[in-house]
Amino acid sequence: MERLLKIVSVNISKEKGTIKTPCEKIELTLNGIVSDAHSGDWHRQVSLLSTESIGSFSLISGREYLPGEFAENITLSGMKLNECRPGDIIEGGTVVLLVTQIGKKCHGGGCAVFRESGACVMPKDGIFCKVLSAGELKKGDTLIYRPRVFRIGVITLSTRASQGVYPDRSGPKIISLLEEYSKESNREIETDYRLIPDSRELLTKLIEELIQNSYDFIFTTGGTGVGPSDFTPDIIKPMLDIEIPGIMEHIRVKYGATMPAALLSRGVAGVKGSTAIFTLPGSLNAVNEYMTEIMPLMEHLFFMRMGLDTH
Repeated sequence: MERLLKIVSVNISKEKGTIKTPCEKIELTLNGIVSDAHSGDWHRQVSLLSTESIGSFSLISGREYLPGEFAENITLSGMKLNECRPGDIIEGGTVVLLVTQIGKKCHGGGCAVFRESGACVMPKDGIFCKVLSAGELKKGDTLIYRPRVFRIGVITLSTRASQGVYPDRSGPKIISLLEEYSKESNREIETDYRLIPDSRELLTKLIEELIQNSYDFIFTTGGTGVGPSDFTPDIIKPMLDIEIPGIMEHIRVKYGATMPAALLSRGVAGVKGSTAIFTLPGSLNAVNEYMTEIMPLMEHLFFMRMGLDTH
């Protein structure tokens, strides 16, 4: 959920590997902070650390620390920043920062704080950002933390279910599994569920609508086999900018070893723009199998599409 953050200090340094000095204000451009050593065309332009983390570390180390002493550009209060995730947004005024990395490798003996106390707070609690929108920040300014919410479309293709002949169970099952994923991964999600008949035109229109509205993920269920009304992969595959064959190949081989009928699924996975699309079979059992394999990949796939190196 959103949080209000307060800037306690803004800090810069002319050289890397040194503490940063508090200043009256900082000017942020798309290249980072003006006159700061860490500016440049990369993903760690701006570093942030909270007073909550500094305070906890002070209790462990037995001494107080000044703003900038951990080489952070922005010292703020309001939350422990290691609760953030890459892809989250921190903004204030005209400034918009994209969270790109949580923590970093400690410099060890090259870090003044580490040499003194044998530990450092930045590797665990510091975060790094890239500037998306320029402006100025100063002590006392308020920032808003906005967690990145995954927007997910779920589409069931079934003429009989859409006519009320029987209830759709596969689409709701996908949503239920995604809700479990959300709780376990601490990633907020919004789902948009649609039940449509077996119609090429409706599916094409709906997929294009969700892509245009920048959904992060789309899951379809139904129409992946070899029957006369199975056309979902034939609609989706030509739309993809990048196909990701390994996911579906792995699932077919894994579950086809004990259930040969699983090898008849023609499901595809891939990316169109910033949207990842997965076409799943229509059976409840298959939905559970496919989602079990796909969900652990969602976070990393999202980071890759954003160009974030989280290794």
